[in-house]
Amino acid sequence: MAIPFDLAARPPFDGVSDLAAHFIECGALNVGLTLAPGERLAITDDLLNGTVGDVAAMSMAAIVSRDSQIARAAVISLGFATSRSHRSKRARYERLFELIEQQAFDDSVRESIDTLIAARFREAQINDLVRELGGAIAPARQRYQEFLEIVRLLEAKRISEQAFLDEFTDFTRAVAGKLDFGIFAVCVGRLFIGDRIPLLIKTVLLRQVLRYPPLVRKELVSALLSSPEAPGPLVEFAHTAMADVMTRDEIKEIVLVTLLKQSWQMRRASGGTQRPVAATPLF
Repeated sequence: MAIPFDLAARPPFDGVSDLAAHFIECGALNVGLTLAPGERLAITDDLLNGTVGDVAAMSMAAIVSRDSQIARAAVISLGFATSRSHRSKRARYERLFELIEQQAFDDSVRESIDTLIAARFREAQINDLVRELGGAIAPARQRYQEFLEIVRLLEAKRISEQAFLDEFTDFTRAVAGKLDFGIFAVCVGRLFIGDRIPLLIKTVLLRQVLRYPPLVRKELVSALLSSPEAPGPLVEFAHTAMADVMTRDEIKEIVLVTLLKQSWQMRRASGGTQRPVAATPLF
């Protein structure tokens, strides 16, 4: 259940350009960036430790990611690549940053790029951006670790269901917009499929998820519906609950993303994509 700080150091595809193409697909479909079709969502560590090490993939992550932390981490990694590049290649990187600044979905990317350009890509200033990003993430990750202890108490039946739900509400408020969404998504997903988590807890959590912002809700609900480990009664409840609070178009979008994720899983199972090397589990 440790938070990953030392993930695999190579991209999950045989051809590095495949990862950039996959990120483009994710961006076009308005879903979170995953390390490969059917794999987990990317987190900031993946962009900073070399798991996503291809310039094309990092560039696409900076442009198409709706997750500001992922986009900023991609820009930081590209900044390091620029600062360490030969002078003959510096102009190419600068043109690349201009393109990213023009096309990026997330406004924080433009702010980070402006900082890098003003600092002329000096590593000292890039490290300041790393510390700024880490300063926002670290407290949320510590709160996540504390919440995992609460999950263990629930699994051991040493905490009441209501006390757990109160803890979950407090946890989500504390880490909203700060914890890597990829980590939060795995956390919620494990709660949904955990054998020792009561069904009542799962249904209450699902009702809370259905009140989340549309992009977050779409990612979490489609992950549940596409999971082969999802309990049947919870899936049935999800369909009923969605009809109570969502429009037909919103439900249709989640169904389409669910089918997409299931097709990715089948592709992975049939060997259509290479799985990443073993990484530290997120939960």
